[in-house]
This record gives sequence, C-alpha cells and structure tokens, in this order.
Amino acid sequence: MPKREYQIDGHLFSDLQGFFDQISVHVIPGVQWGRNLDAFNDILRGGFGTPDEGFVLVWNNSAKSRKMLGYKETVTQLEGFLNRCHPENRDDVAKDLDQAKHNNGSTVFDWLVEIIEVHCRGGDEEDDGVELRLA
Repeated sequence: MPKREYQIDGHLFSDLQGFFDQISVHVIPGVQWGRNLDAFNDILRGGFGTPDEGFVLVWNNSAKSRKMLGYKETVTQLEGFLNRCHPENRDDVAKDLDQAKHNNGSTVFDWLVEIIEVHCRGGDEEDDGVELRLA
C-alpha cells in the first residue's frame, strides 16, 4: 500500500512561520504544536496526526522556498535564536549569524531539508519512513 502523501507549496510562504503554517494546514490540520524546529522534527516521527508508518512530503515549488528561506530569513531566525538561546550557545549562534550575514553556511531551507532527511532512508531515524520529494 502506498504511503500517504502530503503536499506543501513554496509559493504560499516566504518565511519559516509560513512554512509552519503550511505544515499545520496540510500535514497536521487541527493539531496544536510548538511551531519550532524541534517540534517539526517531532512531527516527522509520527503520532501527531501523521501516519506512524511514515509518509511522503512533497514540497512543491521548492526552488522558490530555497530562495525565500535563504540567507535573509536565516539572519532573521538566528537573530531571534541569539536573543533566546542559553548563554553557553551564544558564541556558536553568533558565529552562524555572522556567516549568514556573509551568505555562508546553512540556510533555513537547508535546516528544514536536513531535519526531514534524518527521518528518510539513510537517516539516523529512517525507521520513521518519511520520504521527501522536492518538486
């Protein structure tokens, strides 16, 4: 039996909160969740309205998302993290922020894809059975 497929559309959001909106509407409608990267990771494990046997996440217009969730959004997110993070993590976040300001390092788009891929074949949590299709 094929896995359930969920689709999100990169034309419908331009920042991380918009991505979370798409997850809320199309993947886990009606479910309250933390709307942060850790909570998104938890959703991929199943049990939040997603099938425990895994699912396919189709990210339509992912090229637009790659651009919109690029360095500008990354700087915005890292500035927020810097204000909220534990003092022991400030140096690392500050270094990442400096890199992002110079268009280097991972972007928000990269973070999301990396989180998803942990739950895909070959990832540390591949038993979750998630598949990612960038379209």
